[in-house]
Amino acid sequence: MVTKTLGIGLIGVGGRGRIAHNAHQPEKGIRILGGADPYPHMIDAFKKTYGDDIFTTNDYRKLLERKEIDAVFVTSPDFLHEEHAIAALEAGKAVYLEKPIAISIEGADRILETAYRKKGKLYLGHNMRHMSFILKMKELIDSGAIGEVKTVWCRHFIAYGGDAYFKDWHAEIAKAYSLLLQKAAHDIDVMHWLCGGFTEKVNAMGALTLYDRVQDRLAPGELHVPVRERWKSQNWPPLSQTKFNSIIEVEDVSMMQMRFNNGIFACYQQCHYTPDAWRNYTFIGSEGRIENFADLSGNKIIRLWNQRTEGYNPYGDQQYFIPVQTGGHGGSDTRIINEFLSFVREDSKVSTSPVAARYAVAAGYLAAQSLREGGIPKDVPPVPRPIADYFDKDLKK
Repeated sequence: MVTKTLGIGLIGVGGRGRIAHNAHQPEKGIRILGGADPYPHMIDAFKKTYGDDIFTTNDYRKLLERKEIDAVFVTSPDFLHEEHAIAALEAGKAVYLEKPIAISIEGADRILETAYRKKGKLYLGHNMRHMSFILKMKELIDSGAIGEVKTVWCRHFIAYGGDAYFKDWHAEIAKAYSLLLQKAAHDIDVMHWLCGGFTEKVNAMGALTLYDRVQDRLAPGELHVPVRERWKSQNWPPLSQTKFNSIIEVEDVSMMQMRFNNGIFACYQQCHYTPDAWRNYTFIGSEGRIENFADLSGNKIIRLWNQRTEGYNPYGDQQYFIPVQTGGHGGSDTRIINEFLSFVREDSKVSTSPVAARYAVAAGYLAAQSLREGGIPKDVPPVPRPIADYFDKDLKK
């Protein structure tokens, strides 16, 4: 029986840091004991939740010095993941690292090497591996329902792209590099996982096709409007948006093609000004195909086609209805946090993989390079075998 209190600290208490609230389980001896954030209003909100006496600081290094902190959630902006994760691992903390693992291949590899050298616990926040519709698609593929998977594609419709990614640091190459990291890292990881392979070659095309025409911009250095205040359904049509970041550099349309190391071919498409918001995956095998309709909200359906027909059968040969589940991201936020806590306390096996997270970033990073160089194919460098083996031992089989 576990008796010691597990102390949790947060680096980045606002934004995605709210996922860590699921880890505060005093009845199980798990407590959030401190947080670090440079923004006073974020610290104030954090104290309202956990009390004025909770430890807070604007310097994450002071948080890492706390002996009572056993595990750290790194939920800071993407461009700080590398610095914060490495510092936490060096301090001997177990680390929950929000995706993307880093905004460069080199940064991701430095994080993996640090965890390997320190023999530390590193867990990646790829919560889509806990989403019910993804798990059902994996179950169908693993059962042989479509035979041997040969190709997969994903279309990602992002209605909220302007609200979420072009009004703050995400729009800057130096801080996000590409939305093929922030957004596509999820989908690339899912395709890798369900297909049982990693991207070995990638090329891409894309551009900033619309949002560069938005003229209502913040002044350089002006504080961004908080996400919850700018995410509004009435922000339509896209060019009517206001208060965009002063710097708009990243692409709003991206299309990438991948060849996996097991011979499967894949493609991914992303658009940030669609009227609807969802992901559509299609997996095609030697004996059929599956496709999802809706992903997080609404009535989610997986359709299976495994009988030949001369026309289009809109309902498939079989349909699988996925029940609506409560909680953040369709309940996956709660499930992924509980898995991380069990990993830290009980050394239990996990569903997410730091190595897979690195390959997802590598594919997106090189795709961004490719599209900015006219679509030139890029080869993905492999993770050294000893490092891959270190993390693979923790995976559920």
